[in-house]
Amino acid sequence: MRGAIGRRGKRGARLLALILALALAATACIAGCGTQEAGKARARELILATTTSTQDTGLLEAWIPMFEERYPYSVKVVAVGSGQALEMGRNGECDVMLVHSPGDEEEMVEEGFAVNRRPVMHNDFVIVGPPGDPAGVKTAVSAAEAFKKIAASGRKFISRGDRSGTHVKELEIWEKAG
Repeated sequence: MRGAIGRRGKRGARLLALILALALAATACIAGCGTQEAGKARARELILATTTSTQDTGLLEAWIPMFEERYPYSVKVVAVGSGQALEMGRNGECDVMLVHSPGDEEEMVEEGFAVNRRPVMHNDFVIVGPPGDPAGVKTAVSAAEAFKKIAASGRKFISRGDRSGTHVKELEIWEKAG
């Protein structure tokens, strides 16, 4: 997954840097990071548009309280697909995006809708199918080759079809497969 900042400017860039620092320090940081005064002084809301897969990991439940204790912001999480989170960034509806669609993220930076794109974590994708491997994907040496075998076999392929980061990656693989 990658992180990028929406239109809310330098404040968002500083906050992303803080979130990234928190993410890196999360394994070493124990309860008690920051001060109680910082937590009490919380006055402004930081909107984090992220993916449902990030939300589902439980990492945000660990990271956000530490962040909020240390910095004068409360974090509002909006968990949607990468496509929707990126659209929120384009529309200035969030301060920080934590998504996994590298090509789209790079495009947003090039177009000036985001700055400070940083790798935070990554996903692994797997291809699953029915027992017996009727499409013969077990011997494929790449995802593109597996997709070619699925297409050639006439077997059904189920797609998310939702412009999520997973769907975008799937479309990239289909393009490589021809």
